[in-house]
Amino acid sequence: MFEQFAFEDTTARQASVILALVLGALFGGLAERTKFCFRRALVGEDRRAAAGIWLMALASALIGTQAAVAQGWISFDDHRFMTSDLAWLAIVLGGVLFGAGMVLTRGCVSRLTVLGGTGNLRALSVLVVFAVVAHATLKGVLAPLRTTLAAVTLPLGESVSLAALPGGALVWTAALAAVALAFALRSGNRVGPLVLAALLGLLVPAAWVGTGFVLYDDFDPITLESLSFTAPATETLFWTVASTAIEPGFGVGLFGGVLAGALVASLVFRSFRWQSFSSPRETGRYMGGAALMGLGGVLAGGCTVGAGLAGVPTLSLAALLALVAIAAGALVTQLLLNASRPGAFSSDAGTTRPQPQPAE
Repeated sequence: MFEQFAFEDTTARQASVILALVLGALFGGLAERTKFCFRRALVGEDRRAAAGIWLMALASALIGTQAAVAQGWISFDDHRFMTSDLAWLAIVLGGVLFGAGMVLTRGCVSRLTVLGGTGNLRALSVLVVFAVVAHATLKGVLAPLRTTLAAVTLPLGESVSLAALPGGALVWTAALAAVALAFALRSGNRVGPLVLAALLGLLVPAAWVGTGFVLYDDFDPITLESLSFTAPATETLFWTVASTAIEPGFGVGLFGGVLAGALVASLVFRSFRWQSFSSPRETGRYMGGAALMGLGGVLAGGCTVGAGLAGVPTLSLAALLALVAIAAGALVTQLLLNASRPGAFSSDAGTTRPQPQPAE
């Protein structure tokens, strides 16, 4: 469709960066206002309200994405989520590691990116370590580990998504969306935050349609993409250090847009404030969690947004497995933290005074 616009000086790839900047800015602003975070939905003190926000976003993402598929605008037949050989070991291990890491850093990568735009230096530090480890897992010293684990697969044949199961895409989409909506509406949230969460979720199909239909160019095709943070973090890192040699892509625009959107929202609503680490032990905890998320996010095939908010609406079994593994890793890690002595992970030795946390 892109060739119909008759742009002479703009390629589809360049237009995708602009699209990503806009979608990222909207995500950053909406996520800052709703405190959108999968970790909070699982183990936060306000987990019921946080889960309502997350599930409302998921419901709108599901409905919007599958509506676009039904219209024939996009197809996930060749997407990486639909690989017939399920790399179950890498996905499960990666998901557990990512879940553990997001509990240690008190925020999933999307939440930390938003917090980074609001002046949280702890979140920005975590993002740098996360991006370095993720890049090392994709193309660096940890790549052999990734390929070894990914080689352990389970052949699924044609049953790579819920759409291939009895009932088809319509029934499974309706069922998942109904459950998510029912919980969201009973979560105790006011109408305003739920509406903002629904708008946030609609950014997922907007990105799918934007990259897979509106900007699709037969002569210079771009990758079908939506919201995610693992690959964009690595792309942004690589582009930052080699911008004269490579062009920015969708991921760079998305990551920058989220930071900018969160910054503007925090300034407008006066929630911007500088924050940093309070102790070496706290710093070590977050750096360790960042490394776990970097490794886990790549192994699992995405984070809570890439494999969760954007992946589940594709009805991919791989995305569903990744999200379940992330949740399991987070819950187990939180149980271990609760069972440890008070202050063991959040303060210096001999001190039990609670420390400020980056995602709260």
